[in-house]
Amino acid sequence: MLKSCAQYELLEAGCDEAGRGPLAGPVCAAAVILPSDWKHPLLNDSKKMSEKNRYLLRDIIQKEALAWDVEMIMPEEIDRINILNASFEAMNRAVQQLRITPQLLLIDGNRFRTQLDIPYRCIVKGDGIYASIAAASVLAKTERDDYMNRIDQEFPQYGWKRNKGYPTREHREAILRYGLSPYHRLSFNHEYNQLSLFDINPNE
Repeated sequence: MLKSCAQYELLEAGCDEAGRGPLAGPVCAAAVILPSDWKHPLLNDSKKMSEKNRYLLRDIIQKEALAWDVEMIMPEEIDRINILNASFEAMNRAVQQLRITPQLLLIDGNRFRTQLDIPYRCIVKGDGIYASIAAASVLAKTERDDYMNRIDQEFPQYGWKRNKGYPTREHREAILRYGLSPYHRLSFNHEYNQLSLFDINPNE
């Protein structure tokens, strides 16, 4: 069972992102403030959850969270500021849009940059430790998956409904055959000779 919070004195918001590794589509980040003792038996790091459970939990989180927000950074901005800065910026924007101002941010990962006047803690693999970070990972992942499913209807040849823009063999072969779409990140390496020995799991 995930920990409900890191401490009880300050109002916490968990923050996480989805989509740093794909060749196409946005990077998406969420910030979530949960009630201090909120728990759910299905909640976990979104990468370890089934798609069905992620969407089930999304509805519950959005209904029961004290505040939540999801923000996207599109490929053009990713290319301009780089993917790491885009991930930070998406989390910052999500926090800024919360209807309640948190007093502490729990950030999934080992580093973060912000100009917000809110203290933060970076927690490696925090989405498998704290409920608020796990909740943010669910919201970010499902929002991004929905977006990739929508643009798959416009460009079905890349298989985004299956690979969500990650550099799978199928995706790289489609780029070789059809070229780049307007949704591809131009600053990423799209070369066919970069094919991995193993397909990338789009759930990670």
